[in-house]
Amino acid sequence: MPMLEGLWGPDLRMKDSSLGVEVGVCPDEAPPSPLWGALRMPPVTCGGGLSLALELPALIRQLRAAWRARRGGTPGPEKSQESAWVEADKEEVEEAKNVIKSRSSDLEADGRLKTGHAGLLLVERRGSYPLTDLQILKTSAQQGAVESGTKRKVKRLLSFQRYCHASRLLRGLMPRNPGSLHLLDDDYLGQAAHMLSKLDTWNFDMFLFDRLTNGNSLVTLMCHLFSVYGLIQHFHLDMVKLHRFLGMVQEDYHSQNPYHNAVHAADVTQAMYCYLKETRLVEHFRPLDLFLGLMAAAAHDVDHPGVNQPFLIKTRHHLASLYQNTSVLESHHWRSTVGMLRESGLLSHLPPDMSQEIEQQLGSLILATDISRQNEFLLTFREHLDNQDLDLQLASHRHFILQISLKCADVCNPCRVWELSRQWSERVCEEFFRQGDLERKCDLEISPLCDQQADSVPAIQMGFISYIVEPLFDEWRRFTEPSPLSQAMMGHLHKNKAHWSRLRYAHTPSDTQSHTQAEQPELERDNGGEEGEDIP
Repeated sequence: MPMLEGLWGPDLRMKDSSLGVEVGVCPDEAPPSPLWGALRMPPVTCGGGLSLALELPALIRQLRAAWRARRGGTPGPEKSQESAWVEADKEEVEEAKNVIKSRSSDLEADGRLKTGHAGLLLVERRGSYPLTDLQILKTSAQQGAVESGTKRKVKRLLSFQRYCHASRLLRGLMPRNPGSLHLLDDDYLGQAAHMLSKLDTWNFDMFLFDRLTNGNSLVTLMCHLFSVYGLIQHFHLDMVKLHRFLGMVQEDYHSQNPYHNAVHAADVTQAMYCYLKETRLVEHFRPLDLFLGLMAAAAHDVDHPGVNQPFLIKTRHHLASLYQNTSVLESHHWRSTVGMLRESGLLSHLPPDMSQEIEQQLGSLILATDISRQNEFLLTFREHLDNQDLDLQLASHRHFILQISLKCADVCNPCRVWELSRQWSERVCEEFFRQGDLERKCDLEISPLCDQQADSVPAIQMGFISYIVEPLFDEWRRFTEPSPLSQAMMGHLHKNKAHWSRLRYAHTPSDTQSHTQAEQPELERDNGGEEGEDIP
């Protein structure tokens, strides 16, 4: 090998003229110096008679010593080369400690990095991904000043791993390694998959499903429904982008809200799925209609602050100014959804005109959930039913029915079985009362239904059912009849109304109870005496 003759000597010892040392050993002679000493290992004989020594650690230390000798002179004769290596290793450790200490000084008192060193972590890594410094997160968490961006990135990463594992299991792809560590127990995932097989039943318990999916009910539900309807294949959706979008939507729901959170969004989505399976609709709805209905249901309350529009207006919130005090929350939900769609790139492969049309129709659906527009949609719906002019072959009529379906799904809690309906009612009233307490603390006028000292849960629910839910679902029953689902919903609605009525009278003071007792027999006759039966 002529190319290597100048680099390697005849005894296979590599020469370095700049360092003045020879690295390597001859196969047939002992090491010429005590450098290898007791650290020497038996040579390995190769096929051509060439022996190589497995002393990489010692070899590295030898090179380091030679380099330091070149930079600062050779050590004195009183020191052996072995002790020079030991001191060199100590110096290296001290140097690393000094680097860590100098970079630790760049941390602010609250655990955040200074702006001038925002890109540095405590220790550099050679890996492909930056190190997540748990010490910084822990210190910041103790002081109540966690960097929101880092916290959300870590949470999103962990959530994405949970979503991927859950989706693989729900598709029947069991992990190949049975000893691998998963964040969810297989028994719980099996129960969640079993619940998904009964997703079209009206007594579906979303609270239980959210616990079984470790708080990922919305993402798991949406991935399942997209798979059931074949929307992933139809629109050629990227699964990674879909998971990313759904994860962003679920994360942007405020978990501290008692009612307007991701579980409510998942519950509305499940109700929308039940409505989309109605015989009157299933024959006419196209894949685009199904896509819009499910997406709007999942994101209709995203980033809800837990207060209503009047509160935002009287506190001069920037959202109220931005949307000119008109459908403030609904406009924000829509714009947030569009932003996440574009950030995730879920629709980036579609033609621009098609993606813009989808965004506009999503806005029309989400804006329809504004409770202040209830009478507008109810009168239009009633007029269509009276004239019998609804033609679901027309895209505009299908879109209107999607709007009505989403409105029904958004307020369908009083139509659930009592055990579920009561939980939702208590949650929404708790959110109202929190707003009232905040208004009282800020010396603001307390909004209607938000005064815990004057309003009660039964009274709020009685008014909500009588003026909002009952008129809407009466027309929905007319549209879908004959429908077993509509009959079941109206049955639950009447029973729940009677139950709230009994609770309201039980909490009514004795001086006013005599005025309301005269109304109770009439209510019982209207409900057919069902309030005396066991609530399902």
